[in-house]
Amino acid sequence: MTEFELIAHYFTRPVRRAALGVGDDCALLLPTPGMQLAVSSDMLVAGRHFFADVAPERLGHKALAVNLSDLAACGARPLAFTLALALPCVDPAWLAGFARGLLALADSHGCELVGGDTTRGPLNICITVFGELPAGQALLRSGARPGDDIYASGSLGDARLALLALQGHIALPAEPLARARQRLELPTPRLALGQALRGIASSAVDLSDGLLGDLAHILRASGVGACIDTRATSQLMAESARETSASSALDPELLRQCTLAGGDDYELAFTAPPALRAAVAAAAQASATPVARIGAVQAEPGLRLVDAQGQPVVNRYASFDHFQ
Repeated sequence: MTEFELIAHYFTRPVRRAALGVGDDCALLLPTPGMQLAVSSDMLVAGRHFFADVAPERLGHKALAVNLSDLAACGARPLAFTLALALPCVDPAWLAGFARGLLALADSHGCELVGGDTTRGPLNICITVFGELPAGQALLRSGARPGDDIYASGSLGDARLALLALQGHIALPAEPLARARQRLELPTPRLALGQALRGIASSAVDLSDGLLGDLAHILRASGVGACIDTRATSQLMAESARETSASSALDPELLRQCTLAGGDDYELAFTAPPALRAAVAAAAQASATPVARIGAVQAEPGLRLVDAQGQPVVNRYASFDHFQ
């Protein structure tokens, strides 16, 4: 199978919203009048971001999901994406599964594949995604203000637990491991929540590298600090982590590390003024996404953790960094 036969067989589809899709030198997008384009790219590298034996259907899903999560953090609605794919060889069964997972998620969010590139090489997936949102309504990292509440969506920690188990560092029972592995390999981008938070959230970020590390991006961009209630963050602990905690099979400190700095959760952290708590609750309900209020933005720079009594907790939690 040639490069162009591969593209035609697995990745060429008719477009409905783009002016021109796969097959020309450039794709042509037509954003709605009065809207801005939101653009993001993410790369997944074999052995760095995923295991070589991961099911190709799940890998296709995750490759697009991590990009859609960036759109969610901006409050954008997906439009289209491009795919750059390096393959060690042409494996029809693998390609069929990868395309199936990729395009099923794309279809569920009305996001069209409009172009890209393929080449021979170590397995590497790079997606660029395009979204749109009303001009001036983007959720940014730079809008947090002292006094704002800090929230996080969903649950945290399962992906890190699955990674540790698959690497052989910990042991998890079969059912909790299966659920944790699903969170690692099939993340859910919080697009509905991000769009519902437009005009409500003062800042937002998606949680790819860990809650505390990604929240620090908001604090730096906004020139503020924060106080995080570790009792509130414990409510974010994922179901698999709660099960292992109840059975005392794992060190509670390890579970806290997974919750606060585990990474690969692809939830949203965001801030909003206290006067808009009812609006935040309505956005969470409308998007069918649970959110938890976990702290407050402060004028003093830095990120501080406190316990249930308001006493300081040593912050020893390092989030993921590609070069450390």
